Amino acid sequence: MTHPLKKEGNFSYLEIGEGTPIVIMHGLMGGLSNFNGVINFFPDKGYKIIIPELPIYSMPILKTNVKNIAVYVAEFIEHKKYKNVILLGNSLGGHIGLLVTKLFPERVKALVITGSSGLYESAMGETYPKRGDYDYIREKAENVFYDPIVATKEIVDEVYASVNDRNKLIRTLSIAKSAIRHNMGKDLPGMHTPTCIIWGKNDTVTPPEVAEEFNEKLPDSNLYWIDKCGHAAMMEHPDTFNDLLYAWLQQRNF
Repeated sequence: MTHPLKKEGNFSYLEIGEGTPIVIMHGLMGGLSNFNGVINFFPDKGYKIIIPELPIYSMPILKTNVKNIAVYVAEFIEHKKYKNVILLGNSLGGHIGLLVTKLFPERVKALVITGSSGLYESAMGETYPKRGDYDYIREKAENVFYDPIVATKEIVDEVYASVNDRNKLIRTLSIAKSAIRHNMGKDLPGMHTPTCIIWGKNDTVTPPEVAEEFNEKLPDSNLYWIDKCGHAAMMEHPDTFNDLLYAWLQQRNF
Protein backbone atom coordinates (compact mmCIF):
# COMPACT_ATOMS: atom_id res chain seq x y z
CA MET A 1 0.00 0.00 0.00
CA THR A 2 1.78 3.10 -1.23
CA HIS A 3 -0.93 5.62 -0.35
CA PRO A 4 -0.79 7.19 3.13
CA LEU A 5 -3.68 6.74 5.53
CA LYS A 6 -5.61 9.83 6.57
CA LYS A 7 -6.65 10.21 10.20
CA GLU A 8 -9.59 12.33 11.37
CA GLY A 9 -11.00 11.83 14.85
CA ASN A 10 -11.87 8.15 15.30
CA PHE A 11 -11.46 7.45 11.59
CA SER A 12 -8.42 6.17 9.73
CA TYR A 13 -8.87 5.68 6.01
CA LEU A 14 -7.48 5.64 2.50
CA GLU A 15 -8.89 8.12 -0.02
CA ILE A 16 -7.86 8.21 -3.67
CA GLY A 17 -9.27 10.00 -6.70
CA GLU A 18 -12.22 12.31 -7.29
CA GLY A 19 -15.77 11.58 -8.33
CA THR A 20 -18.53 9.22 -7.21
CA PRO A 21 -17.49 7.74 -3.85
CA ILE A 22 -16.99 3.97 -3.60
CA VAL A 23 -16.63 3.06 0.07
CA ILE A 24 -14.89 -0.29 0.52
CA MET A 25 -15.16 -2.62 3.52
CA HIS A 26 -12.44 -5.21 3.99
CA GLY A 27 -12.99 -8.68 5.42
CA LEU A 28 -12.35 -10.05 8.88
CA MET A 29 -8.81 -11.21 8.15
CA GLY A 30 -8.32 -8.98 5.14
CA GLY A 31 -6.47 -5.70 4.81
CA LEU A 32 -6.79 -2.55 2.74
CA SER A 33 -4.20 -3.91 0.30
CA ASN A 34 -6.65 -6.66 -0.75
CA PHE A 35 -8.26 -4.00 -2.93
CA ASN A 36 -5.12 -2.79 -4.73
CA GLY A 37 -6.63 -3.81 -8.06
CA VAL A 38 -9.70 -1.66 -7.44
CA ILE A 39 -7.52 1.20 -6.19
CA ASN A 40 -5.42 1.10 -9.37
CA PHE A 41 -8.42 1.05 -11.72
CA PHE A 42 -11.38 3.13 -10.59
CA PRO A 43 -9.86 6.56 -9.77
CA ASP A 44 -9.05 6.92 -13.49
CA LYS A 45 -12.69 6.18 -14.33
CA GLY A 46 -14.23 9.03 -12.36
CA TYR A 47 -14.61 7.38 -8.96
CA LYS A 48 -13.22 8.25 -5.55
CA ILE A 49 -12.05 5.16 -3.66
CA ILE A 50 -12.37 5.28 0.13
CA ILE A 51 -11.34 2.42 2.42
CA PRO A 52 -11.88 3.01 6.15
CA GLU A 53 -9.99 0.83 8.59
CA LEU A 54 -12.74 -1.06 10.37
CA PRO A 55 -12.47 -0.95 14.19
CA ILE A 56 -12.49 -4.73 14.56
CA TYR A 57 -9.57 -4.66 16.99
CA SER A 58 -10.22 -1.34 18.71
CA MET A 59 -13.88 -1.37 19.76
CA PRO A 60 -14.68 -2.36 23.36
CA ILE A 61 -15.04 -6.14 23.36
CA LEU A 62 -18.72 -6.08 24.36
CA LYS A 63 -19.50 -3.78 21.44
CA THR A 64 -17.49 -5.68 18.84
CA ASN A 65 -20.20 -6.96 16.52
CA VAL A 66 -21.37 -6.60 12.94
CA LYS A 67 -24.11 -4.08 13.72
CA ASN A 68 -21.83 -1.67 15.59
CA ILE A 69 -19.26 -1.80 12.80
CA ALA A 70 -22.04 -1.06 10.29
CA VAL A 71 -23.01 1.95 12.40
CA TYR A 72 -19.34 3.01 12.43
CA VAL A 73 -19.28 2.91 8.61
CA ALA A 74 -22.48 4.98 8.45
CA GLU A 75 -20.96 7.51 10.87
CA PHE A 76 -17.85 7.66 8.67
CA ILE A 77 -19.99 8.35 5.58
CA GLU A 78 -21.79 11.09 7.53
CA HIS A 79 -18.47 12.52 8.76
CA LYS A 80 -17.18 12.74 5.18
CA LYS A 81 -20.51 14.26 4.04
CA TYR A 82 -20.76 11.75 1.21
CA LYS A 83 -24.13 11.50 -0.51
CA ASN A 84 -25.43 8.40 -2.28
CA VAL A 85 -22.32 6.24 -1.93
CA ILE A 86 -21.56 2.95 -3.60
CA LEU A 87 -20.62 0.32 -1.02
CA LEU A 88 -18.24 -2.52 -1.92
CA GLY A 89 -17.49 -5.34 0.50
CA ASN A 90 -15.76 -8.72 0.51
CA SER A 91 -16.55 -11.50 2.99
CA LEU A 92 -17.38 -9.85 6.35
CA GLY A 93 -17.12 -6.50 4.53
CA GLY A 94 -19.98 -7.56 2.26
CA HIS A 95 -22.06 -8.45 5.31
CA ILE A 96 -21.36 -5.03 6.82
CA GLY A 97 -22.29 -3.41 3.51
CA LEU A 98 -25.59 -5.30 3.51
CA LEU A 99 -26.33 -4.16 7.05
CA VAL A 100 -25.42 -0.52 6.32
CA THR A 101 -27.75 -0.68 3.31
CA LYS A 102 -30.56 -2.14 5.41
CA LEU A 103 -30.18 0.35 8.28
CA PHE A 104 -29.32 3.48 6.26
CA PRO A 105 -30.77 2.97 2.75
CA GLU A 106 -30.96 6.71 2.12
CA ARG A 107 -27.16 6.91 2.14
CA VAL A 108 -26.48 4.06 -0.28
CA LYS A 109 -27.28 4.20 -3.98
CA ALA A 110 -25.64 0.90 -4.89
CA LEU A 111 -24.13 -2.13 -3.20
CA VAL A 112 -21.45 -4.53 -4.45
CA ILE A 113 -20.79 -7.81 -2.65
CA THR A 114 -18.28 -10.55 -3.33
CA GLY A 115 -17.84 -13.68 -1.22
CA SER A 116 -20.14 -12.07 1.35
CA SER A 117 -21.20 -13.56 4.64
CA GLY A 118 -24.72 -12.85 5.89
CA LEU A 119 -26.50 -15.99 4.74
CA TYR A 120 -24.17 -18.92 5.18
CA GLU A 121 -23.30 -19.84 8.76
CA SER A 122 -19.95 -21.39 7.86
CA ALA A 123 -18.82 -18.24 6.08
CA MET A 124 -16.68 -17.34 9.09
CA GLY A 125 -15.03 -20.77 9.07
CA GLU A 126 -16.08 -23.95 10.84
CA THR A 127 -12.92 -23.99 12.90
CA TYR A 128 -10.65 -21.14 13.76
CA PRO A 129 -6.93 -21.50 12.93
CA LYS A 130 -4.93 -23.09 15.71
CA ARG A 131 -2.71 -20.64 17.49
CA GLY A 132 0.96 -21.25 16.90
CA ASP A 133 0.46 -23.72 14.04
CA TYR A 134 1.93 -21.88 11.04
CA ASP A 135 1.45 -24.73 8.56
CA TYR A 136 -2.23 -25.05 9.46
CA ILE A 137 -2.75 -21.31 9.04
CA ARG A 138 -0.93 -21.36 5.69
CA GLU A 139 -3.19 -24.20 4.51
CA LYS A 140 -6.33 -22.32 5.63
CA ALA A 141 -5.13 -19.16 3.87
CA GLU A 142 -4.40 -21.08 0.66
CA ASN A 143 -7.89 -22.62 0.75
CA VAL A 144 -9.42 -19.15 0.45
CA PHE A 145 -8.17 -19.00 -3.16
CA TYR A 146 -8.60 -21.23 -6.19
CA ASP A 147 -4.88 -20.83 -6.88
CA PRO A 148 -2.99 -21.26 -3.57
CA ILE A 149 -0.06 -19.21 -4.88
CA VAL A 150 -2.18 -16.09 -4.25
CA ALA A 151 -1.74 -16.73 -0.52
CA THR A 152 1.69 -15.11 -0.32
CA LYS A 153 3.96 -15.41 2.68
CA GLU A 154 3.05 -11.82 3.54
CA ILE A 155 -0.66 -12.73 3.73
CA VAL A 156 0.02 -15.88 5.77
CA ASP A 157 2.33 -13.99 8.15
CA GLU A 158 -0.35 -11.35 8.73
CA VAL A 159 -3.00 -13.95 9.58
CA TYR A 160 -0.52 -15.84 11.77
CA ALA A 161 0.30 -12.69 13.72
CA SER A 162 -3.39 -11.91 14.22
CA VAL A 163 -4.38 -15.32 15.58
CA ASN A 164 -1.41 -15.29 17.97
CA ASP A 165 -2.39 -11.88 19.36
CA ARG A 166 -4.83 -12.60 22.20
CA ASN A 167 -6.57 -9.22 21.90
CA LYS A 168 -7.13 -9.68 18.15
CA LEU A 169 -8.15 -13.32 18.56
CA ILE A 170 -10.88 -12.51 21.11
CA ARG A 171 -12.32 -9.77 18.94
CA THR A 172 -12.11 -11.88 15.80
CA LEU A 173 -14.08 -14.66 17.47
CA SER A 174 -16.59 -12.16 18.86
CA ILE A 175 -17.33 -10.61 15.49
CA ALA A 176 -17.42 -14.00 13.75
CA LYS A 177 -20.09 -15.17 16.21
CA SER A 178 -22.06 -11.95 15.75
CA ALA A 179 -21.94 -12.42 11.97
CA ILE A 180 -23.51 -15.87 12.37
CA ARG A 181 -26.24 -14.41 14.60
CA HIS A 182 -26.93 -11.63 12.08
CA ASN A 183 -28.31 -13.85 9.33
CA MET A 184 -29.96 -11.55 6.79
CA GLY A 185 -32.10 -14.02 4.89
CA LYS A 186 -35.36 -12.45 6.05
CA ASP A 187 -34.12 -8.88 5.42
CA LEU A 188 -33.03 -9.24 1.79
CA PRO A 189 -36.48 -9.21 0.09
CA GLY A 190 -37.15 -5.77 1.58
CA MET A 191 -33.85 -4.28 0.39
CA HIS A 192 -34.39 -2.59 -2.99
CA THR A 193 -30.96 -0.97 -3.40
CA PRO A 194 -29.38 -2.01 -6.75
CA THR A 195 -26.84 -4.72 -5.96
CA CYS A 196 -23.99 -6.16 -8.01
CA ILE A 197 -22.96 -9.67 -6.93
CA ILE A 198 -19.57 -10.86 -8.20
CA TRP A 199 -18.64 -14.37 -7.10
CA GLY A 200 -15.90 -16.91 -7.56
CA LYS A 201 -17.25 -20.16 -9.07
CA ASN A 202 -14.81 -22.08 -6.88
CA ASP A 203 -15.44 -20.26 -3.59
CA THR A 204 -15.33 -22.86 -0.80
CA VAL A 205 -15.87 -20.36 2.04
CA THR A 206 -19.15 -18.98 0.69
CA PRO A 207 -20.07 -21.52 -2.03
CA PRO A 208 -21.83 -20.58 -5.29
CA GLU A 209 -25.28 -21.45 -3.91
CA VAL A 210 -24.84 -18.56 -1.45
CA ALA A 211 -24.47 -16.13 -4.35
CA GLU A 212 -27.53 -17.64 -6.00
CA GLU A 213 -29.56 -17.17 -2.82
CA PHE A 214 -28.45 -13.53 -2.53
CA ASN A 215 -29.50 -13.02 -6.15
CA GLU A 216 -32.87 -14.70 -5.64
CA LYS A 217 -33.74 -12.79 -2.47
CA LEU A 218 -32.49 -9.31 -3.34
CA PRO A 219 -35.18 -7.61 -5.49
CA ASP A 220 -32.78 -5.62 -7.70
CA SER A 221 -29.58 -7.60 -8.16
CA ASN A 222 -27.32 -8.93 -10.90
CA LEU A 223 -25.04 -11.92 -10.42
CA TYR A 224 -21.72 -12.35 -12.26
CA TRP A 225 -19.40 -15.35 -12.03
CA ILE A 226 -15.62 -15.55 -12.27
CA ASP A 227 -14.24 -18.97 -13.19
CA LYS A 228 -11.23 -20.53 -11.45
CA CYS A 229 -11.75 -18.11 -8.59
CA GLY A 230 -12.13 -18.50 -4.84
CA HIS A 231 -13.37 -16.29 -2.02
CA ALA A 232 -11.60 -13.02 -2.86
CA ALA A 233 -12.31 -12.30 -6.53
CA MET A 234 -10.88 -8.77 -6.43
CA MET A 235 -7.51 -10.26 -5.38
CA GLU A 236 -7.40 -13.41 -7.50
CA HIS A 237 -8.77 -11.95 -10.75
CA PRO A 238 -8.55 -8.17 -10.32
CA ASP A 239 -8.86 -7.30 -14.03
CA THR A 240 -11.97 -9.43 -14.55
CA PHE A 241 -13.47 -8.15 -11.32
CA ASN A 242 -12.88 -4.53 -12.33
CA ASP A 243 -14.28 -5.06 -15.83
CA LEU A 244 -17.46 -6.69 -14.51
CA LEU A 245 -18.01 -4.04 -11.87
CA TYR A 246 -17.27 -1.10 -14.19
CA ALA A 247 -19.63 -2.46 -16.85
CA TRP A 248 -22.39 -2.85 -14.25
CA LEU A 249 -21.85 0.68 -12.91
CA GLN A 250 -22.01 2.08 -16.44
CA GLN A 251 -25.11 0.07 -17.27
CA ARG A 252 -26.82 1.44 -14.16
CA ASN A 253 -25.52 4.99 -14.77
CA PHE A 254 -23.71 5.11 -11.42
